[in-house]
Amino acid sequence: MAQAYDLTQGKPANLILKFFFPMLFTNMLQQIYTIADTAIVGKGLGDDQLAAVGNMSSLTFLIVGFSIGLTNGFSIITAQYYGAGDRRNLRRSAASSVLLAVGIAAVLTTISTVFLKQILTLMQTPYTIMTDSLKYGYIIFGGLTANISYNLCASILRALGDSKTPFYAIVVSTMLNIILDLLCIFVFKTGVEGPAAVTVFAQTVSALFCFSRLRKIELIHLSLDDFMHNAEMILKLLKNGIPMAVMNSITAVGCMTVQYFVNGMGVVYTSAYSACSKYINLFMQPACTAGYTMSSFTSQNYGAKKYDRIISGLKVCLSIAAVSYVVLGSVMIFFPQLLASLMLNGSAQIELAAGFLVKCGFMIFAVDFLFVFRSGCQGMGKPMLPMVSGILEMVLRVLIIAFFTSRIGFDATAYAEIAAWSGALALNAAAFTYYIRKKTHTKKAPITGAALKIRRLHNG
Repeated sequence: MAQAYDLTQGKPANLILKFFFPMLFTNMLQQIYTIADTAIVGKGLGDDQLAAVGNMSSLTFLIVGFSIGLTNGFSIITAQYYGAGDRRNLRRSAASSVLLAVGIAAVLTTISTVFLKQILTLMQTPYTIMTDSLKYGYIIFGGLTANISYNLCASILRALGDSKTPFYAIVVSTMLNIILDLLCIFVFKTGVEGPAAVTVFAQTVSALFCFSRLRKIELIHLSLDDFMHNAEMILKLLKNGIPMAVMNSITAVGCMTVQYFVNGMGVVYTSAYSACSKYINLFMQPACTAGYTMSSFTSQNYGAKKYDRIISGLKVCLSIAAVSYVVLGSVMIFFPQLLASLMLNGSAQIELAAGFLVKCGFMIFAVDFLFVFRSGCQGMGKPMLPMVSGILEMVLRVLIIAFFTSRIGFDATAYAEIAAWSGALALNAAAFTYYIRKKTHTKKAPITGAALKIRRLHNG
């Protein structure tokens, strides 16, 4: 029988690294697939088709990011119950998460498919790529159930300290993705709808893989009773999940606004921005993974009231983020032309993308550290603060792109990202420091009066 993994006992550094690396490989594989998919589409079908797929990125982030925020928010409650040793509420939280996920999948699928064309029109999607964007979007959003199922199962596993199973699931799905993508485009000549269908199929496989693992963990075996009379638990999950979902969606709205201005510049700029977005998402993955690790580690230890361990975990996760910045930021700064040329064909697109990568390479440390501090706040059950920071990110992105596009052109996209990262980092770092000091101060409050006398007598 499979077991869960306790993050409240043992050396924090060892536990974090053991949890971090499988999860890192998981996230990197997902991003490598995304880049491989982009490269296959760009090289196999052309820059216009690449622009069509890339044009869907911010909208996909809006819809999928909302569901990821919800499931991650739910899993924090599950992890806190696990850390506290409350098995009954652990099972009830998992059961309630399943019920909520079913409803979320139905609602998001309906909304995203019914209003897809109107949203793409509002985004100023160029006429030349509208048809391919619709083909790709209808399939991706029609298969949201597979994506949500994987994210729910993976988030529950991580709440229980298991980051290996989601990694194995992604290994399998990534191999399927790349092989079937190549067949669809170069053998069957399917166009953009082929990679979209392959993505949904691979997500279904990864969801089933994680679900099979959950069934083997005795701690999480659910009965009919776990699904009953859960109104209070459902409200608690929503209270934690909705702010995190809104945070992702608000951030996505800011990205969609940037996409709106980029689309208004023309297809050349749309394809360049698409390639840049893929690389940013790839190079922030180690720090993003450190953030997820911080969330799981914080949640379990917060439930166990071991606040000093949270501080130790923060130091380890920030160190991981710092190493990530030094290594990957350097790649962006010193090899931007090479990176851009791996996805793009036109010299104009390559030049635009290279300029973006250099600027963001210098400042990517801001988003790296942001992931860690924000996840620490979430792990302590403070979802409203990250949501507020998401609003701040959106406002900063919109202000920069709206006021500076006419003055400095495509460069405004890079500065919009940098401003959003920096502002959100300052807010989350300050909040985390306040919350953790408050907890550790309360825990270590000075002993006075009669209690102090008793302790002195006890110590001789």
